[in-house]
Amino acid sequence: MFVSVVVPVYNSEGSLPILVERLSHALDPDNQLGELILVNDGSRDRSWEVIGSLAAQYSWIRGFNLMRNYGQHNALLCGIRAARHEVIVTMDDDLQTPPEEVPAMLARLEEGCDVVYGTPRSEAHGILRNMASRITKLALQSAMGAETARKVSAFRVFRTHLREAFSNYCGPYVSIDVLLTWGTRNFSAIPVRNDRRTIGVSNYTLGKLLAHAMNMMTGFSTVPLQIASFTGFLFTFFGFGVLLYVIGRYLVQGSAVPGFPFLASVIAIFSGAQLFALGIIGEYLARMHFRLMDRPSYTVHSQTQSLTAEQGPTIPSTYANQA
Repeated sequence: MFVSVVVPVYNSEGSLPILVERLSHALDPDNQLGELILVNDGSRDRSWEVIGSLAAQYSWIRGFNLMRNYGQHNALLCGIRAARHEVIVTMDDDLQTPPEEVPAMLARLEEGCDVVYGTPRSEAHGILRNMASRITKLALQSAMGAETARKVSAFRVFRTHLREAFSNYCGPYVSIDVLLTWGTRNFSAIPVRNDRRTIGVSNYTLGKLLAHAMNMMTGFSTVPLQIASFTGFLFTFFGFGVLLYVIGRYLVQGSAVPGFPFLASVIAIFSGAQLFALGIIGEYLARMHFRLMDRPSYTVHSQTQSLTAEQGPTIPSTYANQA
């Protein structure tokens, strides 16, 4: 069984040669590793030059250079659409997810699963980063509607035919994990080793993870709208209770509730609830606006070698501007 390994690349000129060497040892290029697809996501270092050098050295390496930085999942989508083989492996370029764990994930896939995640046994990040990752996974669970969402990671193995379920997707906000649920619910996960990063620094900050969680919830789920509706119902019920209290006090004591602070507090609560609901609706309207603009998920600037019909699928012209 040949596999296509897809790796999004961002400022990783130092780790790419090591990644290629370890992958070639973990998967036999003559037997399992059909191709390695490196997608340069607008790196500011010499990553694209390194990819070109590696592609010239190894016939099973292909590189795609995006026109700008679109984000990890957008770059993954580019590589997934270009994959030629029956199974796709996605992993990061920072060597925190060891390539040596891929055979175990392929073995689990052979047991009948469609998607297998490599879940780190322990997080090799700081407290804030780990907390943000957990928040992102909770958001992902609401978007995916699957319990496996809490075990997701960037280390995935899945069957290539699943991409047919999202072949027409072209929005600017991409979540590969959510898109995979459009094709299957047959998920699994196994624990894998997670090493500390020794080359470069992480490009995923707390703010980026929280923004990704918001994009997933408002881009692929109606949970925020349901929260806004529930909040509106809750404060309507609260307002009705306040009205009963005011009327009851007037009937029992013969006087109205005194004090401007009480009235100001009630108004502030209701105003806050209304603004919260309007903000949620505004997020959805913004995403509808971007979809109507027909912005592509990514645009390819150049690639290390041209594809032919005999070699495999090409990048759709909607997304590619090959140089």
